[in-house]
Amino acid sequence: MSAAGKSGVQRHLTIAFPTKSPADAKALAEELPPLMADFAKVQDTLGIVHYSRFVVLGDNKTLLFLADIDGDADNLIEALAKSAGPVFDAIFGHVENPPPTPVASKSHAFFEWVTRHTAKPLTIYSACGNSSVQDIKSLARSTGITGSTEQRPLLNYLHIESGLKALTLEDLVLRATRSKMREGADSIGTLHFAHFVALPNNYLGFYTIFDGSFRKYIQDVTEKIGPVFDTLFEFVSDAPPTPVEKNANAFFKWVLANNLLPIGLYSAYPGLAVQDIKALLADAKQGAA
Repeated sequence: MSAAGKSGVQRHLTIAFPTKSPADAKALAEELPPLMADFAKVQDTLGIVHYSRFVVLGDNKTLLFLADIDGDADNLIEALAKSAGPVFDAIFGHVENPPPTPVASKSHAFFEWVTRHTAKPLTIYSACGNSSVQDIKSLARSTGITGSTEQRPLLNYLHIESGLKALTLEDLVLRATRSKMREGADSIGTLHFAHFVALPNNYLGFYTIFDGSFRKYIQDVTEKIGPVFDTLFEFVSDAPPTPVEKNANAFFKWVLANNLLPIGLYSAYPGLAVQDIKALLADAKQGAA
């Protein structure tokens, strides 16, 4: 299958790179930014990545690559090996038991390594259904809309206590999000993508892309999907008081303290807000009727 994959089928990819030491994680945070402009051009050419970002986890032992994509993740992994080798060559210089490099000429080994180090998302939210990168970009071009909204990432992590006992992380997330996540996230109105993913050392990642003000977004999360965090916080170390809706300031401070900085935030359609995209899709649907 081509790199374009299955148009309109959105998935999430999380690759975990275990670093040799905290010093290596710190080195990556310094070495990767200069490579991000060329990496963005690669993703533009591939045309199947909505958003991506690297982040060093709070334990300074793991680098993550997060991507919201169209089609099968295998297609993206294969394409990255051929097109973005220098980025991953730089990363593997700081990773425990890396595959052979250069990646571009050893793509099969890269693919096998990444497959073993990919974390399955536990739940995924997308504001725009199965609309592909190319669907959205084509509609924006045809109408001349570029948008002026700042898109931001939330890179939150939760340390789950051992008291989870009989529940798995997947069970916990499903219990927390069931019948609460989709409706609440839709009502926020500024949330593009969100997902929970299980991470090494009993951490749970909560990663989103949203529009506009950080404070306003967290306020909306508090009001619209607060019950999700009320359930999760029963098992989280150093959690803020619950219910979060009645402890909004404490929740905001907790989110801020546990939010990580992205390396190389990529957007296929920068400037377009969730509501811009939904309006484009609605107009296209009406025009096709």
